[in-house]
Amino acid sequence: MKKLKILSVLGFVVLSIASPSLILAQTPTQEASKKFATLLNMIDRYYVDSVDTDEIVETAIVKMLEELDPHSIYFSAEDLKEANEPLDGSFEGVGIQFNIFKDTIMVVSPIEGGPSERLGIMSGDRIVQVEEEPTAGVDITNKDVIRLLKGPKGTKVKVYIKRDGERDLLEFDITRDKIPIYSVVASHMVDDKIGYVKINRFAKTTIEELRSALVELKVAGMKDLILDLQGNGGGMLPRLNSDFRH
Repeated sequence: MKKLKILSVLGFVVLSIASPSLILAQTPTQEASKKFATLLNMIDRYYVDSVDTDEIVETAIVKMLEELDPHSIYFSAEDLKEANEPLDGSFEGVGIQFNIFKDTIMVVSPIEGGPSERLGIMSGDRIVQVEEEPTAGVDITNKDVIRLLKGPKGTKVKVYIKRDGERDLLEFDITRDKIPIYSVVASHMVDDKIGYVKINRFAKTTIEELRSALVELKVAGMKDLILDLQGNGGGMLPRLNSDFRH
């Protein structure tokens, strides 16, 4: 059996886990998982105060991923639901797709027809302050961004943007609006045989929108298709059904 030493000092639990030399071979991942589970169990049983185990596990996961690279991040179920809301059909807010890059809100792309695009906010812009609250260098989270930028239609929010090539910060007063989410933003015939479809994001409605566009183009005589994905910031894309491929 593993030997476990427990030392309690001023309410803190210090664990020392030692393994005998003769144990069954385990992969590094299995050993790490067992060590982590043992630690959680000891904290739950011996720590002097009650501990929210779910909270410390969430924190541990975030910290582990931070050791990898800036692009590996963790979404809780709540965070994922909020982040996917703009892909579900419509929402109310400033109308941007964003990512947190190097602890700064980076605009992936403004949503076409939304208030941010109408004001001239561009892909690559970095939002460094919202109203009086700094949003750069302060461990900003997805939940913070949604709290600051999402809101009822007609309400206003001031954002300060750092843009490459601009010496000073740019100020934008954005009036929040209802943001419809359309994937197919253009569909027409180029000539008698060639159809054109532009998809500017992937969302839950993308397949049905594309299906409808292709049916109309086929009726118009389409034999070949130009599928334009320029500026597509990505998103969610359900698996294609066999009838669509036919």
